[in-house]
Amino acid sequence: MRVALFITCVNDTLFPGTGKAVVSLLRRLGCDVDFPAAQTCCGQMHVNTGYREEGVRLARHFTEVFAGYDAVVAPSGSCAAMVREQYPRLARPGSRGAAAIAEVVPKVYELSEFLIDVLKVEDVGAYFPHRVTYHPTCHSLRSLRLGDRPTRLLQHVRGLELVPLPGAEECCGFGGTFAVKNPAVSAAMGADKTRSILDTGAEVLCAADNSCLMHIGGTLSRQQTGVRTMHLAEILASTEGAR
Repeated sequence: MRVALFITCVNDTLFPGTGKAVVSLLRRLGCDVDFPAAQTCCGQMHVNTGYREEGVRLARHFTEVFAGYDAVVAPSGSCAAMVREQYPRLARPGSRGAAAIAEVVPKVYELSEFLIDVLKVEDVGAYFPHRVTYHPTCHSLRSLRLGDRPTRLLQHVRGLELVPLPGAEECCGFGGTFAVKNPAVSAAMGADKTRSILDTGAEVLCAADNSCLMHIGGTLSRQQTGVRTMHLAEILASTEGAR
């Protein structure tokens, strides 16, 4: 299977280790993974703030870059949701762009979706001997409806103790530009999420979006809690020899 990694802006700029973990994991599972260097932003922040035409341009570019692959895998529920939900709405019906979107969009998957729904695997051979709690980010929960896919993968990681997160479905307060426009509300929501995480006694907070982990992790760090944040891909890529 020829798979393209859609790295996303946040990961490319701030969390390159997540992209490397995805490549390592998928290659371990037998996928031929490519990284199209011409990829850019998916356009989510442009469309969400009213720059629709810029979003159309970026959607067109996305379909050109990722055409021809069997699957496109993103370590981000947020960006995968943008492509799957918003791209069809941006295209003019009957246009060449609409046809390209109809061809590419069904092949775009968030990582846990791809592992469970396409590769049909739950045990990826990972080893991570730590107490972990999982935060289902808003886009992965409400847009992609990932359900228990991420936790099913974590439950099969050897050595990992998965503990439930109280109020797991509550937003962490990041919300992209929401955190910039409403900093006080965002910080209060982040504080609520942090208290729930600390109640679990977990060593590590895991999620499928580094943007949300960055927001929560800032509060955890400022409070000197000692709780680490890790992307799902990095835990799944971990092996006994590396830990």
